[in-house]
Amino acid sequence: MGVSSAAPGRWDQLRWLTSFHRRTLAQSSAPGTLQQRKPPGVPASVVSRLWGLRPRGGRALHAASPSFQEVMLTSERYRVQRLPFSPLSDSDVAFFEGVMPGRVITNPEELKPFNVDWLKSVRGCSKLMLKPQTTAEVSQVLRYCYERNLAVNPQGGNTGLVGGSVPVFDEIILSTVLMNRIISFDKVSGILVCQAGCVLEKLNEYLEEQGFIMPLDLGAKGSCHIGGNVATNAGGLRLLRYGSLRGTVLGLEAVLADGSALDCLASLRKDNTGYDLKQLFIGSEGTLGVITAVSILCPQKPKAVNLAFLGCQSFAKVLETFTTCRAMLGEILSAYEFMDEKCMELVEKHLKLSSPVAGSPFYVLIETSGSSSTHDEEKLNDFLEQAMTSGLVTDGTVATDDKKIKTLWSLRERITEALTHDGYVYKYDISLPVGKLYDLVSDTRARLGRSAKNVVGYGHLGDGNLHLNITAESYSHSLLDAIEPFVYEWTARHNGSISAEHGLGFKKKQFIQYSKPNEAVLLMKRFKAMLDPKGILNPYKMLPSSS
Repeated sequence: MGVSSAAPGRWDQLRWLTSFHRRTLAQSSAPGTLQQRKPPGVPASVVSRLWGLRPRGGRALHAASPSFQEVMLTSERYRVQRLPFSPLSDSDVAFFEGVMPGRVITNPEELKPFNVDWLKSVRGCSKLMLKPQTTAEVSQVLRYCYERNLAVNPQGGNTGLVGGSVPVFDEIILSTVLMNRIISFDKVSGILVCQAGCVLEKLNEYLEEQGFIMPLDLGAKGSCHIGGNVATNAGGLRLLRYGSLRGTVLGLEAVLADGSALDCLASLRKDNTGYDLKQLFIGSEGTLGVITAVSILCPQKPKAVNLAFLGCQSFAKVLETFTTCRAMLGEILSAYEFMDEKCMELVEKHLKLSSPVAGSPFYVLIETSGSSSTHDEEKLNDFLEQAMTSGLVTDGTVATDDKKIKTLWSLRERITEALTHDGYVYKYDISLPVGKLYDLVSDTRARLGRSAKNVVGYGHLGDGNLHLNITAESYSHSLLDAIEPFVYEWTARHNGSISAEHGLGFKKKQFIQYSKPNEAVLLMKRFKAMLDPKGILNPYKMLPSSS
């Protein structure tokens, strides 16, 4: 479906396929129907490309069965010293059993998956997991732990990528998995109030029935909890359109280290009374308090969604395509993602997903969403015609049907999963000026040479967010030394951030100075000391260890 100046009429084929795809949905969903009804002059191979992807389920994070025994203890791999917290005793367990009978987990086999992160890169050795259902129970737990000096590791869906969601030593795991109640939803204002343990995908399904959607969308939406999303200030695929959680979260409820509950669960879009305390907890990664409920502003569900998957011959073309796209699509542009050819190779190799577009060094995924399908598709078609006739894009396909849209999205969303099948993954979540985004990938690839198995780059180009990933057959400290602090120094030199949306967690905390001045780090430590003077909440995370 490529278009060039030497191939007049091929854009007309793409335009026909887009409208034909829409017309035939109501009649048949079988790929064979397109083959039988293709127009004269349009090759069958071009028609079939629109349908070439095989559906692989929803846009959730698919995890392979982990081998927890293979993961080295975090304390051993990183040579961390345990802080002087009290050890867990039988009387402690008995107390918790009294607070929440039947929801206290001590079986080592049951605890294994909650001690290891999704990437299988860090592992703790917690001997206890608690599953509260209410804010009052969280308050009782933290009040007791504060008095006993017991360290606590808050945990949601455990989908974090920087080691922030699992214990480093024997911290008590405080899981929000049973705090999954929707408290209220106002259809007039679009404001949702729910407990922190609600799974993002379940919330979105609930809202879609009301004609709304969540303002964020992540590859891990089938597992991640909204409380964890807020605690890490997760970005995701819709940030370009709806902004960050710092704008859409209207209020929250959190329990502090000493067990006191802070009720800032406002459902007002305007509240200018004093300090905006909720912002302290958004992105605090469970180090200042445990978020137990959130109030969030949700947009209406778009009536028309289109997705274009396009091939570009250089990163410069990717950038120019984005500039053209933003200018021509305007208010209906909801996502602009890019990925390099190595990403597509890994998705096809490890997950057996087939791409309808091949042979390009770079790929972009453009989503539009609005209230009028005719208006939106006309704007998209005009943009695609401009992009292809000007040589910005050399190949592409378009989907308007929900099933095909999800299948195309899976090529982007499941890159993380494909990487885990390629070996040990060194992950970097970087913010950079958009023009410099891929230079870091090229420089890292040149620096590491054959010492790395693969060096790939993809991410949210519309937000200036690069996901740099390096794979190797197994963990290597010498390879890590070659990557760090090189990646962070490069990022700081180009005025970027070492964490765009994943947070700092355990793995990145010692490098915070590459993005924040000493004065800012010291002020963060003062906030931590004020709200959690004993340091029991998610210790060893986010803030650098004292020398």
